[in-house]
Amino acid sequence: MWRSNGVSIAACLCLAFVVGAFSQDSHLGSARVVFQTNYGDIEFGFFPTVAPQTVDHIFKLVRLGCYNTNHFFRVDKGFVAQVADVIGGRSVPMNDDQREEAEKTVVGEFSDVKHVRGILSMGRYSDPNSASSSFSILLGDAPHLDGQYAIFGRVTKGDETLKKLEQLPTRREGIFVMPTDRITILSSYYYDTKMEACEQEKSVLKRRLAASAVEIERQRMKCFP
Repeated sequence: MWRSNGVSIAACLCLAFVVGAFSQDSHLGSARVVFQTNYGDIEFGFFPTVAPQTVDHIFKLVRLGCYNTNHFFRVDKGFVAQVADVIGGRSVPMNDDQREEAEKTVVGEFSDVKHVRGILSMGRYSDPNSASSSFSILLGDAPHLDGQYAIFGRVTKGDETLKKLEQLPTRREGIFVMPTDRITILSSYYYDTKMEACEQEKSVLKRRLAASAVEIERQRMKCFP
């Protein structure tokens, strides 16, 4: 591997990814979504101040279970892994509530946030306001996409899963590089990091109070046998 001043290219790229992630944290809300795929889990967070309408729409789709049984139709190593539109990409039919939300489109909430590895970016047609449910996870930096597609979040866990996807066999169909085997989103769920932190703090407090009560009772029995 080529090295410059004792620092490998891989180390530089890793450092750039970490720095990029920290620079985006000011936009990151507390909600998290996890896609459980047949190759591992991918967790991502939202940028509600950057693309509020897009975030609200995607979060509703997740809550309704619209992404369950959907798939990644595109994996272009070093570029993007793209989730299919849920209307045509699921292997299980949609119910009325799911279809109603899935048929909605959102306005193009373009921003100055950069397309770097881990970013979540909405797919769309030529109409800038045609984004619906398909989105891409960036597998590398793509500055030519900046300002052209709505960024609404980033991967918070699961880079090892993305690396697995990049190693899968692919075939080319026109401009698309597609996996030869189906990458299925088996299920999805969401949680709130603030709520989890509160529950953990509450649990710790309960244990401390219980220990204090035991100690108080022990002291009372010692003083008044």
